[in-house]
Amino acid sequence: MTHYTYHPKGVCSMQIDYDLDEEGKIHNLAYVGGCNGNLKAIGRLLEGTDAKKAADILRGNDCKGRGTSCADQLARSIDQIFTDTRASQNA
Repeated sequence: MTHYTYHPKGVCSMQIDYDLDEEGKIHNLAYVGGCNGNLKAIGRLLEGTDAKKAADILRGNDCKGRGTSCADQLARSIDQIFTDTRASQNA
């Protein structure tokens, strides 16, 4: 299992922490800051979910016209991990 920390931009939460197992499934998702109850619910709902599938569902979710949201920022974090992984495999 690999731990990831992401610092979101343009939203109320200040940090997103989560683990990805060897199969690419999300575990232990936790946000620092933001709408506490809603973000805890996202963590519970996504526990054990395939990260790529979760990113597809959450990507583009908007909060208050910001063009992003805490959920969208998680999707961006996951996208970045898989983009970086592909890049390192092709290097």
